[in-house]
Amino acid sequence: MSVNLSRTARTTKTVIETDKGVVAAQHRLAAQAGADVLEAGGDAVDAAIATSFAIGVLEPWMSGPAGGGALMLWRADEARAEALNFGMRAPGALDPADYPLSGKGLAGDLFPWEEVVDNRNVQGATAVAVPGVVDGMGQMHARYGRMPWADLLAPAIGFAREGLLVDWYAALVIASTTRELAKDADAAALFLEDGQWPKISGWTALAEQRLDQSRMADTLQTLAREGARAFYDGDLGAALAADMQAKGGSLSHEDLRSYRAQFSEALSFGYRGGQIHAVPGLTAGPTLRHAFQAMAQTGFGPEPDATSFRATAGGLFDAYAERLQTMGDTGEAETHPGCTTHFSVVDRHGNMVAQTQTLLSIFGSRVVSPSTGLLMNNGIMWFDPVPGRPNSLGAGKRCLMNVCPILGESGETRFAFGASGGRKIVSAMAQMASFVVDFGMDVGQAFHQPRIDVSGGRTIVADETLPAPVIEALAADHPVITTRRSPFPYAFACPAGVMRRDGCNSGCTEIMSPWGDAICEDNLTGTK
Repeated sequence: MSVNLSRTARTTKTVIETDKGVVAAQHRLAAQAGADVLEAGGDAVDAAIATSFAIGVLEPWMSGPAGGGALMLWRADEARAEALNFGMRAPGALDPADYPLSGKGLAGDLFPWEEVVDNRNVQGATAVAVPGVVDGMGQMHARYGRMPWADLLAPAIGFAREGLLVDWYAALVIASTTRELAKDADAAALFLEDGQWPKISGWTALAEQRLDQSRMADTLQTLAREGARAFYDGDLGAALAADMQAKGGSLSHEDLRSYRAQFSEALSFGYRGGQIHAVPGLTAGPTLRHAFQAMAQTGFGPEPDATSFRATAGGLFDAYAERLQTMGDTGEAETHPGCTTHFSVVDRHGNMVAQTQTLLSIFGSRVVSPSTGLLMNNGIMWFDPVPGRPNSLGAGKRCLMNVCPILGESGETRFAFGASGGRKIVSAMAQMASFVVDFGMDVGQAFHQPRIDVSGGRTIVADETLPAPVIEALAADHPVITTRRSPFPYAFACPAGVMRRDGCNSGCTEIMSPWGDAICEDNLTGTK
């Protein structure tokens, strides 16, 4: 992979420091919505709910109400970490026989699975799993919310009524998936112009072009008025299921009615005197713990170098080998309780949320529910289509997610990090947590530090700005491809995070994220 970028230009994001709350998200307006909630008297939970719904409108190809995810929650008054898993499930009527292997080798999307005939596990209504975002937010609000539910959905409703502005980045993302979006009439009507990607102006970009998200606004208005369970139990859920069945999927109203997100204790473990808290079960949390256990066997110096990067790569290769061979929903509930976006929140009292939510692939299943205006997930792609394995396709099974939101503690420093990027996420989290715990970096230093990516294959992708001795040491163990961080395509994960140190809050997002920003509740911005 090569990216034609200047070798002299340098991209940075300024980090704000404040005693007030901070929201860091992959879209500035979503972060602003969360920060406004903090300023209005809400805490980190309220801000996270507002940000969750807002970013589903503003980054509709990454996440939304028809997706799933997980979060980590830090309650400062109790000094306690808690996990909430609102991951997707396979529909109860799903039949693995409907996903025959093509015999053509590996599929070409996010995972190294065998290709399925017509990509039925990747594209279309047959790829849709039971969504969990709305129930997850509803349960979190019922347990911890302080502000009225309808107030927290109001920013998202406003953004949907206005419609997403199609700037150069939105147009580029839509263009990347135009062929697939054109296969669904409702997706084409929402995102395309006459079957093509939206036009954008060059030298005279004065006229605004916006998506028509009015149907989504109506759905969000219903949720604001009737509550989260309206998405599952009421007419909204019935219409959503009917839409998917009309398009050949197996999602039923009963699947929606029976869905419940699950709170659980955090997966907490020590690392070099620090403490990491992750989501247990069918997430990347156990994979992250495995990587840290391996990394802890090597002594690190005062700053990232060939030794630390080589140990990190080795730990990630070991962790991914275990993940791909052993993890999956076996049906034992006591064992497994309960393209993507991430945002993190810290309020002035030190409460934190690290939340990752996803449709899985970019634009999910590339199918839109006409009754609700929602772009649907393709969570079925998380399953291995080959029968007889821990993560094989099966009716009602929980999806093995790549999400990895984390909380970390190191001395007087506490941080809430996470990322989008599919299989690239756990690599980013292992390194960024290590940058803080092992090397004492602040949030700005951690986000600007060059990284590597190990996603389960044989090859390491390395930031070409890493020192030559680091790249040479990595190449001694594995094939290495060098590239630079760029807005598109995604060579590395796209993180967002907040930090609290000595009563001071700060936040940052991926330096190459064109929309990402950290916003303080008094409306200060972190973008330079």
